[in-house]
Amino acid sequence: MLHYAIVFLIIAIVAGAFGFRGTAGAAASIAKILAILFLLLFVVSLFRHA
Repeated sequence: MLHYAIVFLIIAIVAGAFGFRGTAGAAASIAKILAILFLLLFVVSLFRHA
């Protein structure tokens, strides 16, 4: 999941560099959501195995 967040972040950076603002915004939003979801699942797994 973290891999997908990084991929969408890279897509957002490249799209922003080429001026595709709509695509960059969408990719950045997806990357943000996936990163937050990854962090939440990571914290839950830490407490579950402790």
